[in-house]
Amino acid sequence: MTSPSTAPGSTDVDRPVALVTGVGRTAGIGAGVAERLAASGWDVAFTYWTPYDRRMAWGEQPGAAGGITASLERHGAAVTAVEADLADPGAPATVFDAAERLGPVTALVMCHCESVDSGLLDTTVESFDRHFAVNARATWLLVREYGRRFTGVHGTGRLVALTSDHTAGNLPYGASKGALDRIVLAAARELAHLGVTANVINPGPVDTGWMSDELREELPRHTPLGRLGTPRDTAHLVDFLCSPQGQWVNGQLLMSNGGLA
Repeated sequence: MTSPSTAPGSTDVDRPVALVTGVGRTAGIGAGVAERLAASGWDVAFTYWTPYDRRMAWGEQPGAAGGITASLERHGAAVTAVEADLADPGAPATVFDAAERLGPVTALVMCHCESVDSGLLDTTVESFDRHFAVNARATWLLVREYGRRFTGVHGTGRLVALTSDHTAGNLPYGASKGALDRIVLAAARELAHLGVTANVINPGPVDTGWMSDELREELPRHTPLGRLGTPRDTAHLVDFLCSPQGQWVNGQLLMSNGGLA
């Protein structure tokens, strides 16, 4: 992959800055994306929120932010880690303030989420509101902050977000991810004057600690390759979309799911 710093018309900054949200655990897609971008020549600011991991089945991973930072630095990246609760509407501006200590943000990659299983009959109002605050409202506010601050060369800006096609039994997560899709895809048109591309990726079945043993056995049977996805699979696609070669892919919801039926 061509380093973004070698793109025609790029600025004299050796390593452009990518802001990656939702990088709380080394097993997560966010961590895989951050490492791939660092290896491709980006400096990386990333967010994490330990209280979310602490209340989920996989639990908190002590020292994860430091370990991820060290892995990115081994690729020559300057790194900033920001602990931020994206349910707070003030958090996106604070996150951008911290990220811009590395330089102006060229790529915004949104891997954050709130994801707690519940259905139509048992979802609480509190849970519903938090899912929309994190997955939809924070995505809008991050995109808005990015659009207001972007000063890069026309054609170099990148927005990428991760989505899901979950519906039944996962009501607040699936519904809020559907809202995320519309927000990010709107940016392909509304930020066209900035030369920013905006795409959404559905990464398919990637086990980052949330799958049951039954799902780990069942889902590979529904993919032609007979395996689950990995964070690296998604990271390679994000890397391409953020590269100069990925510029013509714009306004798309991409199914990167191994052919899951």
